[in-house]
Amino acid sequence: MTRLLLATNNPGKVREMRRLLAGEPFEVVTPGDLGIDLDVVEDGNGYAENATLKARAFAEAGRCLALADDSGIEVDALDGRPGPLSARFGGPGLDDAGRTQLMLRELRDVPDGERGARYRAVVAVAGPGEHVEQFEGTWEGSIGREPRGENGFGYDPIFRTGDGRSGAELSAAEKDAVSHRGQAVRAAAAWLRESER
Repeated sequence: MTRLLLATNNPGKVREMRRLLAGEPFEVVTPGDLGIDLDVVEDGNGYAENATLKARAFAEAGRCLALADDSGIEVDALDGRPGPLSARFGGPGLDDAGRTQLMLRELRDVPDGERGARYRAVVAVAGPGEHVEQFEGTWEGSIGREPRGENGFGYDPIFRTGDGRSGAELSAAEKDAVSHRGQAVRAAAAWLRESER
């Protein structure tokens, strides 16, 4: 069975990726499972470069295939910000709740019809010293006026889906079926199966 290292230390991403890869013919492991303590500087020029940096670094550290993602939320009224800097929006002192509150403050005067947003994810898969394959997913929606829901993480409580629910009001299965990360991870898994890695 092919070992696949999840190239992240983010517990929310680990949970989502494990769910998305359940039933796949891979031995899914985390950095902690392999005793890897690695923090990759995400200084690439966008999602694809950051995902590639992480996939390559973790593939070398784990001496196995690594799957990394870089993702963010792009808000039309903020000219696409925070984008690849979503996890650092507002500075290092803010947690998820603080970042969502900051975004709501920045959008307080923006009318409902102008609050379009999307989540974007790029997943990169690399083996030690190998070419990197990339897969992208997007999830269209808008930014609500207040946090709702208890599921998910990040900006999910303020991200409104097409049916008006927040990302945090969706069940894990509902979110996995439509999310940006779900799309990209499923495409990566299909490529891995087809390439008989």
